[in-house]
Amino acid sequence: MSHPFRFELLAVDERTGARAGLFHTPHGVVETPCFMPVGTRGTVKGVWPHQLREIGAQMILANTYHLALRPGEDVVAGLGDLHAFMHWDGPILTDSGGFQVFSLNTLRELTDDHVVFRSHIDGSLLELTPERAMRIQEQLGADCIMCLDECPPHDAPREQLIAAVDRTTAWARRCRDSHQRDDQALFGIVQGATDRELRERSAQGLRPLDFPGYAVGGLSVGESPEEMYATLDFTVPLLPEDRPRYLMGVGRPIDILEGVLRGIDLFDCVMPTRNARNATAFTSRGPIKMRNLKHQNDVEPLDPDCDCPTCRSFSRGYLRHLFVTGEMLGGMALSVHNLAYYQRLVRDLRNAIKSNRVQEFHAAHLAGQAGGP
Repeated sequence: MSHPFRFELLAVDERTGARAGLFHTPHGVVETPCFMPVGTRGTVKGVWPHQLREIGAQMILANTYHLALRPGEDVVAGLGDLHAFMHWDGPILTDSGGFQVFSLNTLRELTDDHVVFRSHIDGSLLELTPERAMRIQEQLGADCIMCLDECPPHDAPREQLIAAVDRTTAWARRCRDSHQRDDQALFGIVQGATDRELRERSAQGLRPLDFPGYAVGGLSVGESPEEMYATLDFTVPLLPEDRPRYLMGVGRPIDILEGVLRGIDLFDCVMPTRNARNATAFTSRGPIKMRNLKHQNDVEPLDPDCDCPTCRSFSRGYLRHLFVTGEMLGGMALSVHNLAYYQRLVRDLRNAIKSNRVQEFHAAHLAGQAGGP
C-alpha cells in the first residue's frame, strides 16, 4: 500500500481472528477495531463534531447518494470538501450509493452499465455509473471511498445473486480504472449474500484489483445473526491480511463483537443514533427504554459505568421527562451516550486483543447484558 494510506497490524488474538491495528490516512491515524458514526447527509444526527471527538469517535461516514441529491457534490466541493463542510478534521468514509440499490429498489432502474434512481425527494433522476460514483466521491473529498456495487436481498434467487456478484466485480474494475485521486483509498466490496461459493467468486474477482481496503457488503439485510456470522467465518479469510476489512452497515453491539472475533476492523451503523431518537439507550447492563414509567423518579445516571456528557449531567428521570414531553434534547443526549457506548466497546476490544483476552471479554460482555439494567 502506497503513501498516504497504510494499515499497520499491531496484534492478533491468539485464540480468535481478532485484530488490533492502525489505519494511516491523510486526516489521521485510525485505531482498529473502529466504529464509524453515520453522518449520511453530512451530519451525525443531533451530535456536534466536538462531541464526537470528546467521546472518542475517530472516523465518520457520509453517503454519496444523499449528498449528490442535496446539496450536490459541486456545492460541497465549493465549500471546501466534506471535512470543511462538516467541520470534521478527522478521517471520513463515503459509501458509493450501492446500498441504495437495495434500500430504494422500487425507485431505481438497474443495468450492467448503470443504476438510475428516481429521487425520493422530488422525483428527479440521478444516474450513477461506476465512473460517476468516482467523480462524485472525488469532489466530496473523503479519505476512503467505496466502489459502486449491487447489494441484492439475501433471499434473492441464485441467478440474481450471481448477476450481482459479477456486476459488482465489473463495476469495481471500472471504479479502479477511473479513480484519479491518490489521497483517497478506494475499497472493493465483496458480495454474494450467505452463499459460500458466491463469496469466494466475488473475492477472487476483487483481490487481483489490489484495493487499499476491502469491505464485506450484503449483510444485515434480512438474514439471521447466525447466518451473518457463518458468512463471515468463510468470507473474512478470503480478504488480504494486510488491508483493513470493513463490515458495512453492521450493527448491534453483539454483531460488532462477533465481527471483531472474526477479523473485521471497521464498522458503521445508524443504530446508535436511530435508537436514541426512539428513546432506547445502550448500557453496560443491557438496553433501557427511557419512556418507561419506572424511570420517572430515578435519580441515577443512565449508565453508572459511563462517563459520557449525558451520564455526567442528567438523571434517568430527567431523560424520561425529555422524551415524554417531546423535547429534542432527549434524542440528542441519548445519541451522545449511545455513540459513547459504541466507542467504549471498540476501545475495550482493542485492549482485550492486545492482551489476548478477547474470549474473556466476550463472555463478560454477554453476562453483563443478560443481567439487565
